[in-house]
Amino acid sequence: MVDLKEVEKVWKNSTCLHKQEEIEAAINNVAKEMNKELAGKTPLFLCVMNGAVIFMGQLITKLTFPLQIDYIHATRFRGKMSGGDLLWVTKPTSDLKDRTIVIIEDILDAGLTLASIIDYCNQQGAKEVYTAALVDKQTPREKGGVEKTDFTGMYVEDKFLIGYGLDYEGFFRNLPAIYAVEKAE
Repeated sequence: MVDLKEVEKVWKNSTCLHKQEEIEAAINNVAKEMNKELAGKTPLFLCVMNGAVIFMGQLITKLTFPLQIDYIHATRFRGKMSGGDLLWVTKPTSDLKDRTIVIIEDILDAGLTLASIIDYCNQQGAKEVYTAALVDKQTPREKGGVEKTDFTGMYVEDKFLIGYGLDYEGFFRNLPAIYAVEKAE
């Protein structure tokens, strides 16, 4: 059961890092890069649920080439502030064989979840795999983790983040900005 008092403490101890206008500009830049790089490839975009849904929803409306969408749900955080073992919740229903795949993530943190999803796509016979993250958290990657994405919206300091798809215990994904959370007192 979620401790709503703890959720309130998290909100009380957060500070805005990036306002909506900054995030929208970052998404526009990612779209501009993708329009150059992916034109003519007819890619399949995989939204990493639940966090990337806002980023991907806004991003794909700015792309000028044919694409398809699906989703994948693999998580290490499960709403918590630190990661654990990878849990595969849902795999895509689309055939990945011989396709250009673009994995859309909310955040590149340790890099392990993204590395596992890339491996999965390659095992399914993807022709090529690109990665995108709204946020690249400037933190050391774990051994075996992805170091950087092909497309990055913004770089953010090494703090726990909420808003714009990023959550704590499933809350705060709906915030129209990105906030850093300090330790609750």
